[in-house]
Amino acid sequence: MEENRKIRLLSKETIDKIAAGEVVERPSSVVKELVENSIDSGAKNITVEWKDGGISYIRVTDDGCGIEKGELKNAFLRHSTSKLISADELLSISTLGFRGEALSSIAAVSKTEVFSKTKELVLGAHYSIEGGSEIVCEDSACPDGTSVFVRQLFYNTPARRKFLKSPMTEGNYINEVVSRIALSHPDISFSLKAGGNDRFFTSGNGSLLDAIYRIEGKSVASDLIKISHRENETGCFGFLGREPLERANRAKEIFFVNKRSISSKLLSKAAEDACQGYLMLHRYPYIILFIDIDEALVDVNVHPRKAEVRFGDEGKVYNAVYNAVKEAISSIEDISPVKLFSIEASSIDEAAPIEDKPRIEEKAQTKEETPTEEKAPEVFEEKRFAEYKERLLAQERPLSFSESEKDRQISFVSSEARKEHRIIGQIFKTYWIVEYDNDVYLLDQHAAHEKVLYERTMRLLEKREVSSQNLNPPIVISLSPVEEDILSTCQEAFESIGFQIEPFGGSEVRLTAVPSNMFEVDPKELFISTLSGLSSAEGKAVDETVLIRVATMSCKAAIKGNTVISETEARALIDELLLLENPYHCPHGRPVMIRLSKEELDKRFNRIVNV
Repeated sequence: MEENRKIRLLSKETIDKIAAGEVVERPSSVVKELVENSIDSGAKNITVEWKDGGISYIRVTDDGCGIEKGELKNAFLRHSTSKLISADELLSISTLGFRGEALSSIAAVSKTEVFSKTKELVLGAHYSIEGGSEIVCEDSACPDGTSVFVRQLFYNTPARRKFLKSPMTEGNYINEVVSRIALSHPDISFSLKAGGNDRFFTSGNGSLLDAIYRIEGKSVASDLIKISHRENETGCFGFLGREPLERANRAKEIFFVNKRSISSKLLSKAAEDACQGYLMLHRYPYIILFIDIDEALVDVNVHPRKAEVRFGDEGKVYNAVYNAVKEAISSIEDISPVKLFSIEASSIDEAAPIEDKPRIEEKAQTKEETPTEEKAPEVFEEKRFAEYKERLLAQERPLSFSESEKDRQISFVSSEARKEHRIIGQIFKTYWIVEYDNDVYLLDQHAAHEKVLYERTMRLLEKREVSSQNLNPPIVISLSPVEEDILSTCQEAFESIGFQIEPFGGSEVRLTAVPSNMFEVDPKELFISTLSGLSSAEGKAVDETVLIRVATMSCKAAIKGNTVISETEARALIDELLLLENPYHCPHGRPVMIRLSKEELDKRFNRIVNV
């Protein structure tokens, strides 16, 4: 074996840095570990403060049991813990931490200071450690409990630091972590501060609903359905959001197992399956659910970050969660799937064609006597918009036709087809049968209207013809800390397409106007859905993300399936659909139309005999 290939024992410094990578992924990982230590110490009041996304400064202070001076050094040794003695205890671990890796991992990649005092002693202790090397350990006057300061995270591992995201994004991760932990322990008072500003404060009175109110805001707390269900060894309790709280992603599917915040595909699937028939396509529930299960039936020692667990009987846990959510939905009197989780079908005037319906501005007269329109500033340069639209079109699902079939499909989208197609009628209150040139087309009225509305919105944005429509009265919306940060960065992008947003004190904003071409969509849902899609958007992507969210939300105003519309309305819709370059798929990728040729029908009725 060559000299440089010999097996060597790594240095303690190298081992610590490698091990830290499993536990300390980003600033929010540091906060999570420190806050969990505070909870395990019996703290009733915990304060978290960060600056620059937690990269330059993190402080976690608690009033827990504290650590004696003689124990501080041991606390920063790898695999040292007060929460576990033998492997047998892993089968019934009740503390959040137990691996003994957090403090040593944090200290290995930062400059860390600790001030701690037990209630029994007069003096506390001050311990400082940088990059895993002790700097000082001395007596110090300090209050009961522990304060941990973490500065210059990853200062000695620049390769790790450069992969961090912007301070705003990293700060959002911290806010989310603290919010979830605060929800999991409503009996503890939490205070979160960002850059010197208060983000939220929970009272610690033990009420989960009160914690939700203080973290998520009044509008969320007032729109929840209680969940309370026990099945075999599994108890489920928490809250499910009504229709206005549904999301475009799983960011608000929040699960706790024995008060431990976890990510679980099993729990997500159970909750989503229970909501089938109540949620629209590609929408996800707002749910905060606690799973109470015998500690011996769940393995928490799956990953160093402790964000995953393994259940002894996944089937029983799935059934318990599924039944809990189903029971919560069915417990509401006089509730229907449409009222709970989806937008109600648009009321359509049977006597008037779509194009002859009152314009949005005219409808607004019933809500505000003197609606005003203001021209919004331009969103994109023409080149950027063209490139962006090209990328959007490229994402659409490809047509599943042969070349000859594709040619026949395209022939339907022509000036001749718009003149000569014949509408046969509507079936199942959803599909329209259209005959053209020896072919029969079945059109989904909802998908067709979605596509038409989407393209209308895109054209308005492209031509800079966006305008604002005032809301009377304005709508007050409570924002979470993460949503506040996103809006502070993206407000200009919102206003550029017609939103008008004003601060309303605390974590609330007042929505005074929305894009006029979106007036038929629920304003609150439009705003929140657009905002929820921006958590990972940075820089120039922000404008584009706002645009696509708003354009896609225009589909909310589309005619629903199982709705009777007149032939005149259907004709107006089909005529506009046939003007589009690509009318074959809606913005979500579902087919708008399918074709059945006369030749296929002749074969089915044995008019053509295959040789």
